[in-house]
Amino acid sequence: MEYKTYVCRKRARFKAICGQVNIPYGTTLNGQGGFLILNDLPVCSATSQNAYDFFTQNDDGMGEERGELLNRITATLMKQTPGHNARWGKIWDDPRCQKYKRPEQEDHWIWNHDFYNGPVEDLRYIAALIGA
Repeated sequence: MEYKTYVCRKRARFKAICGQVNIPYGTTLNGQGGFLILNDLPVCSATSQNAYDFFTQNDDGMGEERGELLNRITATLMKQTPGHNARWGKIWDDPRCQKYKRPEQEDHWIWNHDFYNGPVEDLRYIAALIGA
Protein backbone atom coordinates (compact mmCIF):
# COMPACT_ATOMS: atom_id res chain seq x y z
CA MET A 1 0.00 0.00 0.00
CA GLU A 2 1.27 3.45 -0.86
CA TYR A 3 0.52 6.12 1.72
CA LYS A 4 -0.04 9.76 0.80
CA THR A 5 1.19 11.51 3.95
CA TYR A 6 3.90 10.79 6.48
CA VAL A 7 4.97 12.48 9.68
CA CYS A 8 8.45 12.74 11.14
CA ARG A 9 8.34 10.75 14.41
CA LYS A 10 11.73 11.97 15.68
CA ARG A 11 14.22 14.50 14.36
CA ALA A 12 15.70 13.14 11.14
CA ARG A 13 19.33 13.99 10.43
CA PHE A 14 20.89 11.96 7.64
CA LYS A 15 22.18 12.12 4.08
CA ALA A 16 19.03 11.87 2.00
CA ILE A 17 18.51 11.36 -1.72
CA CYS A 18 18.27 15.15 -2.05
CA GLY A 19 21.31 15.82 0.20
CA GLN A 20 21.81 16.32 3.93
CA VAL A 21 18.53 16.83 5.83
CA ASN A 22 17.60 17.98 9.32
CA ILE A 23 13.84 17.44 9.56
CA PRO A 24 12.12 18.41 12.83
CA TYR A 25 9.73 16.15 14.72
CA GLY A 26 6.16 16.54 13.48
CA THR A 27 7.05 17.67 9.95
CA THR A 28 4.64 16.39 7.30
CA LEU A 29 6.01 14.73 4.17
CA ASN A 30 4.19 13.47 1.09
CA GLY A 31 4.36 9.95 -0.27
CA GLN A 32 4.72 9.79 -4.03
CA GLY A 33 5.93 7.01 -6.31
CA GLY A 34 7.36 5.01 -3.41
CA PHE A 35 9.35 7.96 -2.02
CA LEU A 36 8.90 10.39 0.85
CA ILE A 37 8.91 13.94 -0.51
CA LEU A 38 9.62 17.19 1.33
CA ASN A 39 9.48 20.56 -0.44
CA ASP A 40 9.21 18.73 -3.80
CA LEU A 41 12.50 16.88 -3.15
CA PRO A 42 12.88 13.13 -2.57
CA VAL A 43 14.10 12.31 0.94
CA CYS A 44 14.14 8.50 0.94
CA SER A 45 12.35 5.41 -0.28
CA ALA A 46 9.19 4.60 1.67
CA THR A 47 10.65 1.15 2.40
CA SER A 48 14.15 2.30 3.40
CA GLN A 49 15.64 1.99 6.86
CA ASN A 50 15.61 5.80 7.12
CA ALA A 51 11.85 5.78 6.48
CA TYR A 52 11.40 3.15 9.19
CA ASP A 53 13.66 4.95 11.68
CA PHE A 54 12.25 8.46 11.32
CA PHE A 55 8.83 8.54 9.65
CA THR A 56 5.43 6.88 9.76
CA GLN A 57 2.31 7.15 7.65
CA ASN A 58 -0.34 9.64 8.67
CA ASP A 59 -3.15 8.97 6.18
CA ASP A 60 -5.46 8.07 9.07
CA GLY A 61 -4.49 11.11 11.17
CA MET A 62 -2.92 8.82 13.78
CA GLY A 63 0.71 9.35 12.74
CA GLU A 64 1.74 11.18 15.91
CA GLU A 65 0.43 8.43 18.20
CA ARG A 66 1.77 5.72 15.87
CA GLY A 67 5.19 7.38 15.97
CA GLU A 68 5.19 7.59 19.77
CA LEU A 69 4.23 3.93 20.04
CA LEU A 70 6.95 2.90 17.58
CA ASN A 71 9.52 4.91 19.53
CA ARG A 72 8.46 3.28 22.81
CA ILE A 73 8.35 -0.25 21.40
CA THR A 74 11.74 -0.08 19.69
CA ALA A 75 13.42 1.63 22.67
CA THR A 76 12.01 -0.94 25.11
CA LEU A 77 13.15 -3.86 22.97
CA MET A 78 16.66 -2.40 22.59
CA LYS A 79 17.21 -2.08 26.36
CA GLN A 80 19.76 -4.62 27.59
CA THR A 81 18.18 -4.75 31.05
CA PRO A 82 16.80 -7.64 33.09
CA GLY A 83 13.82 -8.96 31.19
CA HIS A 84 15.32 -8.28 27.75
CA ASN A 85 15.00 -11.90 26.60
CA ALA A 86 11.56 -12.22 28.19
CA ARG A 87 10.29 -9.18 26.26
CA TRP A 88 11.58 -10.64 22.99
CA GLY A 89 10.13 -14.03 23.95
CA LYS A 90 6.69 -12.44 24.21
CA ILE A 91 7.10 -10.96 20.73
CA TRP A 92 8.25 -14.29 19.23
CA ASP A 93 5.42 -16.23 20.88
CA ASP A 94 2.56 -13.86 20.07
CA PRO A 95 0.48 -14.67 16.96
CA ARG A 96 -0.54 -11.02 16.54
CA CYS A 97 3.10 -9.97 16.34
CA GLN A 98 3.98 -12.63 13.75
CA LYS A 99 2.40 -10.68 10.90
CA TYR A 100 4.98 -7.94 11.51
CA LYS A 101 8.05 -10.16 11.22
CA ARG A 102 9.99 -10.35 7.97
CA PRO A 103 9.65 -14.00 6.88
CA GLU A 104 13.08 -14.35 5.29
CA GLN A 105 14.74 -14.18 8.72
CA GLU A 106 13.96 -17.43 10.54
CA ASP A 107 16.23 -17.02 13.57
CA HIS A 108 16.32 -13.22 13.87
CA TRP A 109 13.42 -10.81 14.29
CA ILE A 110 13.32 -7.92 11.84
CA TRP A 111 10.18 -5.79 11.76
CA ASN A 112 8.54 -5.49 8.34
CA HIS A 113 7.10 -2.48 6.51
CA ASP A 114 3.61 -3.09 7.90
CA PHE A 115 4.86 -2.76 11.48
CA TYR A 116 6.22 0.74 10.92
CA ASN A 117 2.92 1.84 9.38
CA GLY A 118 0.59 -0.49 11.24
CA PRO A 119 -2.76 0.09 12.89
CA VAL A 120 -2.46 2.01 16.15
CA GLU A 121 -4.55 -0.68 17.88
CA ASP A 122 -1.92 -3.31 17.06
CA LEU A 123 0.92 -1.06 18.18
CA ARG A 124 -0.88 -0.33 21.46
CA TYR A 125 -1.23 -4.09 21.95
CA ILE A 126 2.48 -4.72 21.28
CA ALA A 127 3.50 -1.86 23.58
CA ALA A 128 1.34 -3.27 26.39
CA LEU A 129 2.63 -6.80 25.74
CA ILE A 130 6.24 -5.75 26.42
CA GLY A 131 5.55 -3.04 28.98
CA ALA A 132 6.61 -0.16 26.75
